[in-house]
Amino acid sequence: MGNAETFEKLELELRRGVVVLAVLSQLRAPRYGYELRQALVNKGMPIEEGTLYPLLRRLEAQGLLKSEWKIDEGPPRRYYALNASGRSLLRKLTESWQGMNDAIELLLKED
Repeated sequence: MGNAETFEKLELELRRGVVVLAVLSQLRAPRYGYELRQALVNKGMPIEEGTLYPLLRRLEAQGLLKSEWKIDEGPPRRYYALNASGRSLLRKLTESWQGMNDAIELLLKED
């Protein structure tokens, strides 16, 4: 396995570990799928539609999101937002992420 291939596989593992936190962080206010995807892209976390939509359905099934269809202007859109359980999980995951990030920064410092 070449270095580029190894890098790609390991980077994918890192991304899988943070994609839930990234998605939850952008659902503090209601967003529909495309809008959410664009918000993630604009903040440096691109995500494929084939990853995002199944993740949204899974998070909703786990009781972390609420969703509703809106037909105000344009085509019908399903909006997702955190519910109370989702907000609580976001706080816990954020604290955990920040602790791990602090540890990694210390580990990566050159002596």
